[in-house]
Amino acid sequence: MLQGRRAGATVIRLSAIFIALYVGQGGAAQVPAGTQLAAKQEIVRHIKDEPASLDPAKVIGLPEAQVVRDLFEGLVNQDAKGNSVPGVAASWTSQNNQIYIFNLRKDARWSNGDPVTAQDFVYSWRRLVDPHNALSGAWFAGLAGIENADEIIAGKMPVEKLGVTAVDKYQLKVQLSHPVPYFISLLANFSLFPVHQATVEKYGADWTKPGNIVGNGAFTLQQRVVNERLVAQPNPYYWDHKNTVLTKVTFVPINKESSATNRYLAGDLDITESFPKDQYHKLLKQLPGQVFTPNQLATYYYAFNTQRAPTNDVRVRQALSYSIDRTIIAEKILGSGEKPAWRFTPDVTNGFAPAKSELQQYSQAELDQQAKGLLAAAGYGPTHPLKLTLLYNSNEGNQKIAIAVASMWKKALGAEVKLVNQEWKTYIDNRNSGNFDVIRASWVGDYNEASTFLSLLGSTHSGNISKFSNTSYDALLADASRETNAKLRNEDYNKAEQIILSEAPIAPIYQYTNGRLIKPWVKGYPIDNPEDVAYSQELYILKH
Repeated sequence: MLQGRRAGATVIRLSAIFIALYVGQGGAAQVPAGTQLAAKQEIVRHIKDEPASLDPAKVIGLPEAQVVRDLFEGLVNQDAKGNSVPGVAASWTSQNNQIYIFNLRKDARWSNGDPVTAQDFVYSWRRLVDPHNALSGAWFAGLAGIENADEIIAGKMPVEKLGVTAVDKYQLKVQLSHPVPYFISLLANFSLFPVHQATVEKYGADWTKPGNIVGNGAFTLQQRVVNERLVAQPNPYYWDHKNTVLTKVTFVPINKESSATNRYLAGDLDITESFPKDQYHKLLKQLPGQVFTPNQLATYYYAFNTQRAPTNDVRVRQALSYSIDRTIIAEKILGSGEKPAWRFTPDVTNGFAPAKSELQQYSQAELDQQAKGLLAAAGYGPTHPLKLTLLYNSNEGNQKIAIAVASMWKKALGAEVKLVNQEWKTYIDNRNSGNFDVIRASWVGDYNEASTFLSLLGSTHSGNISKFSNTSYDALLADASRETNAKLRNEDYNKAEQIILSEAPIAPIYQYTNGRLIKPWVKGYPIDNPEDVAYSQELYILKH
């Protein structure tokens, strides 16, 4: 709990039972005295694809998250380093990391002027776990340990039994099923953002459209032109509106890194979400001080469909995973600071001490030899070659990696691989319906703790693309979630990683860097936030 305290926290009170936190403000633009600001405070931000939804409970990936964080706000936010700081909650108390009381700001308001109340969170969290809504973010309430969340999602209990209560208009009580020491850090996740009940009920599926949507974030949605732009302007009712500097934020969806880079060079974008890795060294020379590649809390991986042949055979999955040369991909194909992913959980994960993976103990030639033996045991060889499809969402980087991996599989295993690329929404549809053999995927941590990655392969997780189900794995995660001893919890996590290696529902490939381009006059971007949480309210434009 104390680890989340940012510099500038004013008071910490400790008692035998309760921990009370009063944490300094974060999220607003921190403009140094004497700074000369541009007269025009408008910014254009690149996102990698058209958002599938702007409903916080339906967020699937980064294209949605970057926008939703501007339009809504949860109980807590993150500062530039990823520490938890107050959002709608001005302060909170904890009893043994299991019962939490949140004191909401009385000046927190929705974009239509309505007050944000404790009942808004009760409604929103019940809506999240209601199985009739089938919301993609429901799993997060269970992972957070909110009492009865899993039972409600499974249809075994009514939503009224969820462990969240409005004590009064501005005080929220949350009861967890077990102690969760990092619970506060989970509250910055978009799944737990509140939504405006009257708006959701009035407009139904159309509630997030411009003109309908009511949010409680620093910005409001003014315009949306699908596959072209989303335009947001400051929310005058936002509790910290006085510290919002930008007057307009435009999000532009571009799924081709080269196209985004060209538009950045042409002056059409102020921030990109990525750039072509093969241009890294050229861009460093061309754009000094504008190229950033810090480590990111994220892993790029391939998921195998465990529900249909040929990847329902663990020997096939192991062979495919072993024969991916992760070092070549990270250092040669990418080459901008990425690291090979010998496990699912990235090295920058807070508090995680990884055991050395077996993949690191053999040369690639030795791994390829083992892979051949596994594939032969599964019944494949020169006269009966393995045939499969590899699906990825349209992106130049994804394409290069897919071509390289298909070549590795052909060379090492004689596999015949059909590459299939699809636009984001079609890709998501096929991913959700299980219409693939192997699929490109990535996971950016929702919070900085190993369970944000490992829980993804739990049998009930909606993000479990491979549909992997293993009772021993589930039991390890359950034990880890209740374990208050950090050393023992880390041992559980390493055992879970070993199951991932031996069962191979996925093949982790590389650990991300947060590669992006940022104009020199854009200030306030939290480049060192490992989760890449960047609120537009933090940003401002220098005179240039």
